[in-house]
Amino acid sequence: MTNTRELIIKEAKKVEEDSVYSSRGHFVAASFWGTLRLGIGIPTAVLSATAGAIALSQLDNSNTIAAILAFTATALVALATFLNPDQRANSHLHAGNRYNALRNEARIFYEIEAMARSSEQKRIDKLKELSKRRDDLNETSPQISRLAYKIAKRRITRGEADYDVGQV
Repeated sequence: MTNTRELIIKEAKKVEEDSVYSSRGHFVAASFWGTLRLGIGIPTAVLSATAGAIALSQLDNSNTIAAILAFTATALVALATFLNPDQRANSHLHAGNRYNALRNEARIFYEIEAMARSSEQKRIDKLKELSKRRDDLNETSPQISRLAYKIAKRRITRGEADYDVGQV
C-alpha cells in the first residue's frame, strides 16, 4: 500500500509539472506579444509615414513644417497606443517567472523537504500551500493561447525544461 509520504511527493510532482507547462506557455505568449508589437508596429509606422508623405505632397511650402509636426505627433500617438502588446508581454513574462519559482519550490519540497524527518502534517500543510499558490497563479495569470501551449509542450518534450544536473 502506498504511504502518505509517497502520495505527497506524487502530488508535489504534479504541481511541479503544471508549473513547467504554465511557465513555458507564458514565456511563449510573452514572445508572441513582443513579436506582434514589432509585426504590427513597423507596418503601422510605414503606413503612417506613407500617408503623411502623400498628404505633404498636396501642401504648399508655408504649411509643410506644420504638417510634418502634426504627422509626427499623430504617428507617435498611434505608436504609443499600439504598444499595448508590451504590457501583455510583460504580464506573461511575470507569470512565467512566478510559475518557475513555484516549480523550483515544489521540486525542492519533494526532493529534500519531504524526505526530511518532519511530521506528516507539516508535509501535508506544505503541499497544500504549494497547491494553493498554483491555484492562485492559475486564477490571476493571463490566459495563454492554445498555440502558445502547444509550442511550450513541444519544447518541453524536446527537453527544454530539463536540467543536466541529476541526469544519469
